[in-house]
Amino acid sequence: MSDNRVVEGRMVTPKKLAALVEGESVMDAEPIEDADRDCPECGGDVLSVGYMPSVTEFVTGYKCQDCDWSDREP
Repeated sequence: MSDNRVVEGRMVTPKKLAALVEGESVMDAEPIEDADRDCPECGGDVLSVGYMPSVTEFVTGYKCQDCDWSDREP
């Protein structure tokens, strides 16, 4: 089973998905999961990924699989 998922028509790794949410590359990312919620913009499926943008920070990022909507929670 691969950790990669299709987002906006492109195959992404957990670190790439986290970078899409964060806007820059991240240090480490956990496997991608289904967020069990719908995108507030297009109603598409939302993925979640836990990641470390820095050594001392861990956040959860959310990204729609179909449009460019994303969000993050510290």
